[in-house]
Amino acid sequence: MRGLSGFAPEEEPNVSGVHVPKVVLVTGGAGFIGCNHVRFLLGDDPAVRVVVLDALTYAGNPRNLEGLEAAFPGRYRFVRGDICDEAAVAALFREERIDTVVHFAAESHVDRSIDGPAEFLRTNIMGTYTLLQEARRQWGTRADVRFHHISTDEVYGSLGPDGAFTETTPYDPSSPYSASKAAADHLVRAWERTFGLRVSLTNCSNNYGPYQFPEKLIPLIVMNALEGKPLPVYGDGMNVRDWLFVEDHCRAIDLVVRRGEPGADYNIGGRSEQPTLEVVQRI
Repeated sequence: MRGLSGFAPEEEPNVSGVHVPKVVLVTGGAGFIGCNHVRFLLGDDPAVRVVVLDALTYAGNPRNLEGLEAAFPGRYRFVRGDICDEAAVAALFREERIDTVVHFAAESHVDRSIDGPAEFLRTNIMGTYTLLQEARRQWGTRADVRFHHISTDEVYGSLGPDGAFTETTPYDPSSPYSASKAAADHLVRAWERTFGLRVSLTNCSNNYGPYQFPEKLIPLIVMNALEGKPLPVYGDGMNVRDWLFVEDHCRAIDLVVRRGEPGADYNIGGRSEQPTLEVVQRI
C-alpha cells in the first residue's frame, strides 16, 4: 500500500482550496487511532476545538483521553453516545456548530465480525448513514465544511507477495467487517455525488502504536512474549500486511482533511509490507 498515494513527501497536494477546521467532531475518539488523532489535533492546531463522540464499547477507553480537558481548557469536550442515535448526533451538530467530521467510529475486528456480524452492519453502515444525513441537513452544499471518512485496506482483500494497493485497486472484501466498511465507503461517495456533500476518504493499512487495544497483533504478541505465553499466528503466517505507525497516520489524515481534493480517496500506508510471521519473529 503506497504512503498517501500521489503525494511526494516534499510536495503539497494539488488542491482547489484549503479547508480550515474550526470545530471538529471526532467519532470513535476514545479508540486507538481516534484518541491519537484527538491528541494530535489539539497539540498541533491551537485554534481548533475538538468534540469526541464515543459509545465506549470494548475498544473505546476513556483513559485514552485522560488529561485533555485540563490540558486544553475550552477546546475539548467528550460526549458518550452512539453514532446511530439520530437525536444525539443532531444535537451535537447544532450545539457545537460542527464544521468538520473525522469519522473513526466502527466495529473493527475481523474475528468478532464473523462471530456476530449484525453489530458491524449496524454501526459501520447505519452509523455512517446517520452521520452523513445529519451533515447533509446541517451543511447542505456549503464549501467550508468537510466530512472525512476513515476506511481500511481490508476492503481490497489480501495483499499478495508483490505490489501494493492503490486508489484504483478493485474492492474485494472477504469478511463481514471488511464488507461493512466497503459499504460505508460507497455511502460516503454517494452522498458527495448525489447531494454535493463535501467529503474525503482515506483507506489505511494496519496501524500500531500507543493506546492500541491488546487483541491486535503487535500488542498481543508483545504482551504474550513478555509473559512467556504462546505467540498465536493464524495459518502459515505468510499473509502480507502493511504496517503504519499511528502518529504518521494522524498527520496524513489531517493533511487530507485540510488540503485534499474534495470528493477524493487517498490511501495511507507505511510502505512496510511484511508477512505476519516475519513481524512476530522480529518482536
